[in-house]
Amino acid sequence: MGVGTSTFVIRWINFLTMLLAIAVIIFGVWMSTHHDGCRRSLALPVLGLGAFIFVISIIGFLGALKNSSILLWIYLIMLCFILVAILVFTVLAFIVTNNGTGHSAPGLRYKEYQLQDYHSWFLKQLNNTHNWEHLKNCLVKSEDCNDLSKRYKTLKQYKLAKLSPIEAGCCRPPSECGYPAVNASYYDLSFHPISSNKDCKLYKNSRAIKCYNCDSCKAGVAQYMKIEWRVVAIFNVILFLLLAMIYFVGCCARRNAARGHSKV
Repeated sequence: MGVGTSTFVIRWINFLTMLLAIAVIIFGVWMSTHHDGCRRSLALPVLGLGAFIFVISIIGFLGALKNSSILLWIYLIMLCFILVAILVFTVLAFIVTNNGTGHSAPGLRYKEYQLQDYHSWFLKQLNNTHNWEHLKNCLVKSEDCNDLSKRYKTLKQYKLAKLSPIEAGCCRPPSECGYPAVNASYYDLSFHPISSNKDCKLYKNSRAIKCYNCDSCKAGVAQYMKIEWRVVAIFNVILFLLLAMIYFVGCCARRNAARGHSKV
């Protein structure tokens, strides 16, 4: 790659990533001022990611602008760390999300999930009391369960609904309990459960209780996290390939900068 071409490409790539970093930082600031505690807890990682992208972009931009071999070395080293981190995280994400699948139940258009089907990492995180209390508070505040009765006005509509993993696990008792549904948010608990599953006794019709203490709810959250992690892992594969190409161009720019200084 020519001397001018590689430095030009690196310069503009890092200029664009600087703009991206500013957008990420602004989003992180918005999250930190949001009243939802669940969103606010993610603000610090987002701000940190934005700041890191901004710093590395400035180094790469200045290195290409000034044709500085030293700055481009620093840029490439930092970019190499990012590539390794993305690769490690992606491999672990695919390993962790390899287990767990839904189980079909008679009369239901959606699947139910069992906690023991998932990877031990999910079990450790979700069975941690502190972690689950925070997640449970987020679920209660989200109003997902309480909105079911607004979305499905009749019992027939509710029975034909395709509930999400969290809605299926946290908003209703497992189907094996045998509780008759009165509507989308209320079950007749006067019936003796036909299953020994402890979730049957944990479920309550209360808006703040539902099945938030159930293993089925944790399994629903695990399935949701699995789907999200898979999406992130696939995105990381694309990002890794893109950054690898940028790394190659950066190597050309650094080599050209070193040659330029040696001629001086």
